[in-house]
Amino acid sequence: MKLYSSNDNYKLYQGNMLDLLEVIDKETIDAVLTDPPYELNFMSKGWDNAGISFQTDTWKKCYEVLKPGSYLLAFGGSRTFHRIACAIEDAGFEIRDTIMWLYGSGFPKSMDISKSLDKKMGFQGKKIGERTFGKTSTGQNSGWNNNNIAMTGKQDVFAPATDLAKQWEGWGTALKPSFEPIIVARKPFKGNLVDNVIENGVGGINIDECRVGNEERQNQQAGFIRRGRTDEEVFLGTDKNRPKGTLTVNGRFPANTILTYDETDFDEVCGGFPNTKSVRSNRGGATNKGELCYSKFTDIEKYECGFNDSGSASRYFYNAKASKKDRDEGLDEFEEKRVGSLAGGDNQKEVLDDVSSRFRVIKRNIHPTVKPTSLMQYLVRLVTPNGGTILDPFNGSGSTGKAVMYENKERNKNYKYIGIELTEEYLPISKARIEYVWKLAEEEKNEERQLSIYDLQ
Repeated sequence: MKLYSSNDNYKLYQGNMLDLLEVIDKETIDAVLTDPPYELNFMSKGWDNAGISFQTDTWKKCYEVLKPGSYLLAFGGSRTFHRIACAIEDAGFEIRDTIMWLYGSGFPKSMDISKSLDKKMGFQGKKIGERTFGKTSTGQNSGWNNNNIAMTGKQDVFAPATDLAKQWEGWGTALKPSFEPIIVARKPFKGNLVDNVIENGVGGINIDECRVGNEERQNQQAGFIRRGRTDEEVFLGTDKNRPKGTLTVNGRFPANTILTYDETDFDEVCGGFPNTKSVRSNRGGATNKGELCYSKFTDIEKYECGFNDSGSASRYFYNAKASKKDRDEGLDEFEEKRVGSLAGGDNQKEVLDDVSSRFRVIKRNIHPTVKPTSLMQYLVRLVTPNGGTILDPFNGSGSTGKAVMYENKERNKNYKYIGIELTEEYLPISKARIEYVWKLAEEEKNEERQLSIYDLQ
């Protein structure tokens, strides 16, 4: 394990994460946030089929360096995340939840069975047209892959040539990907949560700073209105046995669903959500006292709740808008490279040969699975107390580290970051992305210091 780069806010190591105890003391990390290999042989990358994510020892290393009560958030693929979750659980973690990250930019990695049958038998049908991928009439890109990289080009369309191909026309082998699960696990602790928070400073989820939306409104506090109590007693809190009936609420309670979209795929992500109206109503549909109640609760008259607003149901979920410049931010001095962006599929080489013109993109950040910074920022603050240290044992191109630096800059946090990366070619990219944001924050601090001096004069 070798220290590649560092300053007061971060450390970036080159090496195998199984050796992380060489550089990190036990029970000193406040949160682990990582995007491990999904074990899908992604783009024929060797690191993605080594089995490390399925090994219990991998997550035991994380377990050992985490403080009791600390959270581990690990991304996974829809096909293999269960194996990662089992390994995390077998390492001693408690699986607390699974966040579903939904997006509209996934591209189907499906083999055309009809076309493959014709090809196997040495036939090719008559060309009947072509599919075009590129700019729409509005100037937006009509196709995007999982990394939000535009796909442009054309693909010839052929009619089936053989009877067998005609029989299988329209059949494929895979669904279009539209979500990735994020496993939410916590290291167990002794005693109760309150004592652990006092002793170790971790264990909770940062609800208020991760609320969905920021509109302020008055929300009636959930509870029972009993017979014989006046409105004044209920809403003004004059009844000593219960608090005031209204609360000032900023945003909605965070859910275990997260959305990612931009203007090109808003309808695809949010179009499936119905328009809903949240009104103040009797919970459970009760209209008379005692309805839907039993025993000592039969004197309950109503149970009101609701925000009294309307709109797409997607408003209940956090939206991490994907930025097209996010991947290459801070990499202006890096050489652009032309790389393939298609991954997986049942016959990857055949698919690549067929549509190669669409799947050769130019970019500086050559890592294939870059996550949106805004999403990573949200996850960082969800489980990390201010001043905490975040570890990413599968650093990749440094998306977690970049998010940590942005949280420090934009929210005046004091997070520290430790990243470990095995692949040497990703380390310069990580360093540049992390230090780009760190330098922005330092420049802002210097400007504030200068202003304060002038203000005093």
